[in-house]
Parts: sequence; C-alpha cells; structure tokens
Amino acid sequence: MKPNYQVLIIGAGTAGIMTAAQLLKKNQKLSIGIIDPKDTHYYQPAWTLVGAGTYNFKDTGKPIKELIPNGADWIQDYATAFKADENILVTQKSGEISYEYLIVAPGLVMAPEKIEGLKDALGKGVVCSNYTDPKHTWEVLQNFKDGNAIFTQPTTPIKCGGAPQKIAYLAADYFKKNKIDARVVFATPGSVLFGVKPIRDTLTRVVERYGIHFKPFYAPKKVDADKKIITFQYVGDDENQCVTNESKEIGEKISGITNIEVPFDMLHLAPPQAPPKFVSDSNLVNEDGWLDVNINSLQHNTYPNIFGLGDVAALPTAKTGAAIRKQVPVVVENVMFMMNNKPANNKSYKGYSSCPLVTGYGKMALAEFDYEGNFTPDPKLKQMLVFNSAKEHWRLWMLKKYGLPYLYWNKMMKGENV
Repeated sequence: MKPNYQVLIIGAGTAGIMTAAQLLKKNQKLSIGIIDPKDTHYYQPAWTLVGAGTYNFKDTGKPIKELIPNGADWIQDYATAFKADENILVTQKSGEISYEYLIVAPGLVMAPEKIEGLKDALGKGVVCSNYTDPKHTWEVLQNFKDGNAIFTQPTTPIKCGGAPQKIAYLAADYFKKNKIDARVVFATPGSVLFGVKPIRDTLTRVVERYGIHFKPFYAPKKVDADKKIITFQYVGDDENQCVTNESKEIGEKISGITNIEVPFDMLHLAPPQAPPKFVSDSNLVNEDGWLDVNINSLQHNTYPNIFGLGDVAALPTAKTGAAIRKQVPVVVENVMFMMNNKPANNKSYKGYSSCPLVTGYGKMALAEFDYEGNFTPDPKLKQMLVFNSAKEHWRLWMLKKYGLPYLYWNKMMKGENV
C-alpha cells in the first residue's frame, strides 16, 4: 500500500476489477490501488441457478487476490469516509489515502431491516433469498410439499431486478416436473412484469403457462416467520380492493385499508437494498443516497476527478453486471482524457443493461435495453442462431449457464471488452 495513488478504486467487484484492468491495459505504469475488505469475489448471476439446484455454489466464487490485475495494489480494508475537497479517502485500518482520481464502485448492501421481521426470518425455515444464500433456497425448494410459494421484491432499487421472478419461474417448473401441488405467487410493488414490451409479452405467457398468481402493486411490509404470514401494502391507485376467487384460493385477507395478509409455505424475496453507509452519509450522493454522477459520462456532478459506476451509481437503469460492462470503457476513457488535460467528453453510456430471464429449466429470454426502455438486442446473438432474444430459447439457457460465466471470468475480469 502507498499513501497516494493516481487512481484509487473503492470495490473489488465487477466494476472495480474491470476498471483497474482496462486502465492498466492503457498504461501499465499507472499507480492504482483497489480497496475492498472481502476475501472472495462471487459471480452472483449464477446464484439464481444455484437456488434451483442446477449450478454448484463453489463454482461461483474466486479469491479476490487472484483477480487483482498485475500492477494494482489490493488494500484489504474498509473505506469509511470521503474528504473529497482534499482528494482523500479515509479507511478503517490504513488511515488516510490520497488520490488524483477516485473510482467509487463498492456496490450496494442488503438492508433487510427495512421490512419488519425480515432480518430475523431471512435464511431460516422456509424464508429464503438467492441474494443472500442460494443454497438455502434450493433446500427450501426441495423440502416444499404443497401450499403457497410466494416470490416477491421490495420497493427499493435492487441488483438484477428480474432475479425475484426468475426463481419463481424455475420453482414453478420444478413443482410441475415433480407433480407438487403448489400455488405460486409473484408479487411486486411495480405495475407490470417487465418494463420492456417484447419481454413483458413473453413473461405474460410464461406466467399463464405455469398458472402463477401475478400480484402487481404489492409492496412487502412485514414478515411473520412464526405464523408464516407476509403482509403486503397495496400501493396501486385503486383503493377499493375486493377479495377475488383467486385471492381466496391463496388465502388472502384484507387487513386495514391497504394491507393484505397472505399465508406462505415458502417465501423467497429480494431483501431491500441500499448504498453502503459511508457513501449515503457523504456529500457525494443525491437526495436518495446514491452516488450523484452524470448518467452518460459517469463523472461525478460536483467533483470532476471522481467517477462512479455499478450498483452504487444513481443511474436510471437496471443494476446488473451487463450494465457495468458498458460503463467501464466510458469511465476508463474519461479518466485517460483527464490525465491528458482534456475534459471527460465521453458521454456515450446510454443506459444499456441486460437481464437474462430464465423462464424454466432449459429456457431463457434475454432482455437488453437502454434508458428509454428500448429493446436493444446484441447483433452477435444471431451468430448463436438466436434471431429473437425476446422469446424463450434453449440456446440462451446455454449462454446463461456456460457462456456468460466463461466470458465473465476469462474476458471481463481481465479487462477485455466483450
């Protein structure tokens, strides 16, 4: 560790490692420090498959020390505060580290305390989450005998917004294959299954195929693990709700004006998520606590020598590794511009993100989109003989299970543009 770096990167996740690797490809003499307290880096997109019993959890992790690019220093420590006016980062054990350029990419943190009862319930009994322990999800799935299997997500931004419904589809397929009498419920605070119409049309057919009960405008509010009841707050405009026949089938009860109680025999949810506290407590964030950057250049809106990308950035697009893949080259070029006394003029990031939507064992659709919600499929998919990635295809499943992990470890994490 040095007391000063040309480029200091917070986070040895996808964004941090990729940025360091690409910067060093541009100039191997750069002084780069990467600060991250963890020992292991996980390829989390595979956790959906782990939760459905079709991927080995051990294959999703690698030691961070093996991923740090040659030429960069790994500082195994916690960032605790910014002194942005002085170009200083405060750490837990290593004191103050100064920098010329700061890349903020620590990701986000789980905040189960934002839903009453969830913190104590999560990961125990039949309450599970692929976001925290996908092995437990698979155990719950295997032990499920009958009843309500509820899948839901919070009102906060989350990483990979499609993940809570992917496991619902895999579970529904698992129940169907094993002739298990399950009432599968997918409940979301949102109004639709997916914001991109071609994908939404496909998912609507998937929901109908499995007979899934789709509940829009349902925001999880409380989990009672002992009674096995989840309480949702109805957040739609139409307050005059009634209990339909479908509602009776899953045992819904109206509680108060906008609360709905639903019993469960399995509950999978994405916990609420938030920026790390040292970020949200700083003067680098917007009013919602996310890193305040220009949405096209990724440059901080107040401090020009600070850039942010990945899940912590206040970008109106889905928080995915695929988004980072397109963000990193923009940040790298802008940092190089500034090192050569030029303005950070690369404003080419248009919000690209991607969500591989697994719809059953051996089936997947691929949502690729931008800030405007346009469907933007990669032309390279035609080389795989996939001509409409909005529709389910076994080749896309193979891409998800085998192709993407290979590209991740062997290309992206080594700084190659893919």
